[in-house]
Amino acid sequence: SQSHSPTPGAPTWPRPPQPPLHCGYNLPSMQCLLPPSLCVSIADPAVISPQDPTLLIGSSLVATCTVSPDFHLGAEDLYWTLNGRRLPAASYATLGPTTLSVALAHLNGSKQQSGDNLVCHSRDGGILAGSCLYVGLPPEKPVNISCWSKNMKDLTCKWAPGTEGETFLHTNYTLKYKLRWYGRDNTCQEYHTAGPYSCHIPKDLALFTPYEIWVEASNRLGVAVSDVVMLDILDVVTTDPPPDVHVSRVGDLEDQLSVRWSSPPALKDFLFQAKYQIQYRVEDSSEWKVVDDVGNQTSCRLAGLRPGTVYFVQVRCNPFGIYGSKKAGIWSDWSIPTAASTPRSERAAGGCDPKGGEQNTTLRRELKQFFGWVKKHAYGCSNLGIKLYDQWRVWLQKSHKARNQVGKEPFTLLSLPWGGQWGAGGGLCGARTRWLRGAPFISAGASRR
Repeated sequence: SQSHSPTPGAPTWPRPPQPPLHCGYNLPSMQCLLPPSLCVSIADPAVISPQDPTLLIGSSLVATCTVSPDFHLGAEDLYWTLNGRRLPAASYATLGPTTLSVALAHLNGSKQQSGDNLVCHSRDGGILAGSCLYVGLPPEKPVNISCWSKNMKDLTCKWAPGTEGETFLHTNYTLKYKLRWYGRDNTCQEYHTAGPYSCHIPKDLALFTPYEIWVEASNRLGVAVSDVVMLDILDVVTTDPPPDVHVSRVGDLEDQLSVRWSSPPALKDFLFQAKYQIQYRVEDSSEWKVVDDVGNQTSCRLAGLRPGTVYFVQVRCNPFGIYGSKKAGIWSDWSIPTAASTPRSERAAGGCDPKGGEQNTTLRRELKQFFGWVKKHAYGCSNLGIKLYDQWRVWLQKSHKARNQVGKEPFTLLSLPWGGQWGAGGGLCGARTRWLRGAPFISAGASRR
């Protein structure tokens, strides 16, 4: 034993009993509990060779465990386990008084990326030494690199790993980028920001100059490099979802809702175009219907809806053509759902709700009737628009009520409210409208009085 003089002011540590302590070797039964300056240095209980090998799938391995003479153990006192499972004695061979080997053939891939545990034990189950086996495949080159820039301020890239490169061994991925014609290689630092295979470059990006971007994959068995992707930041711009989304009723029309939103504020100072999409669903359904042909306007009217129904609406934006870019653009995320309900139909009482297809057919038929009648009978009408159609629809609904009240009358005369908002010439472009045997009819030439 050695004697130690405690440092003045330091606590006095009692020495533990035998077995002697081991410095720096993390065995559960032989961990040093003293400060390093008071720990006695002795040999390891045993040594496994090779230590922590890396092997290809299908390889074979012969490992040996040699016990230190200080422990008075022979080869006959040893056995092996792999991941906690005792290996059969038939795979052992005694190579010396204190050395026992084990043969492992046709190894499968490691069950855990941190390595399989090959352990040498004493007869009573004590752990004498351990080794990690890393069995797997070299990495395959990453594929499907895609990138996007949020409001032209940063760049985020994602990729997919090779087919089996990370199945058994831990693989490190490094995204690198550089300006195409000059500059040095740069390494992305912020990983896993948009999923397990992603990296975020937060700043210091150049516009109007293409970048070269690639990903390197490495593990214990090698390195693989992806194909190089070239892109211009202006070609991969996306933005935040459209703000200020409002959904409201269209007067008393029970089958329509009006949707309004604002352009992306982060791009207000840039020359660009935008196109929008709307999706909507009823409250008790998870199926969204998408409206693709919204264009670059910031409002839209949803028609053919069910009366008295709550709808959830979302909008997203695709900024494209920024500073003349010819690329298609990248869609933003959807806005937070906004809810509104259509008015209840007064005709629904005692009747059957039409099916969705019938609603669309009815809407198209009414539009065709409306514009056909106006074209044929309302001469000189030059101010046709959606407001005129809306007012006609409101009148049409009121006419249904009147028909239900009259009952058996062959036709009912209905007076339209006069007012400048109806058309260029007052009223419905100077026409009177009445019911004739259950069908609306517009007669031309009626004068405004």
